[in-house]
Amino acid sequence: MPPTTGSERAAESVEPEQVVLLDGDHHPAGAADKRRVHGPDTPLHLAFSCYVFDPGGRLLVTRRALSKTAWPGVWTNSFCGHPAPGEPSEEALHRRAHQELGIAIGGVSVLLPDFAYRAVDASGVVENEFCPVYRATTEQTPRPDPAEVVEWEWVDWGDFTDLCRRAPWAISPWAAAQAPLLPADPAGG
Repeated sequence: MPPTTGSERAAESVEPEQVVLLDGDHHPAGAADKRRVHGPDTPLHLAFSCYVFDPGGRLLVTRRALSKTAWPGVWTNSFCGHPAPGEPSEEALHRRAHQELGIAIGGVSVLLPDFAYRAVDASGVVENEFCPVYRATTEQTPRPDPAEVVEWEWVDWGDFTDLCRRAPWAISPWAAAQAPLLPADPAGG
């Protein structure tokens, strides 16, 4: 039997995806339907970003699907997501890597535990997230959900950080803000 795609996996879930709303001190303050949270007045909520490396130390970068609500078609880090209410962050990382990229990850560690950002895309959609940043590894070839990722590439970390420094407008605002804060060799852990 062929592996399920992320769209098929998402269709298996009957409940709408919930995000954790946060107060000004980044403590849980409720939950809301993800589809209703992201808009022109997005409340602060919990998210995560993950940078996935292969055994050779190359970074997996992805291009967001053209159907995405915010930053469609933009190149970014490997994947992002939102822990569900009560879901441990590491469990959410594994779930999202499988849903979005069709891969299993290992070697998960937090690189930026207190990263937060607010950004507005060209359509007026606001991201307002407390977004710890993780690294992970995989030995698998991505099989992304086309509703999430339209393209992907393995790239040298130095090339990615050069892009972030020279052309931050060409990638997601969160990746552009995170990259200069990350270690010189994040693949090494």
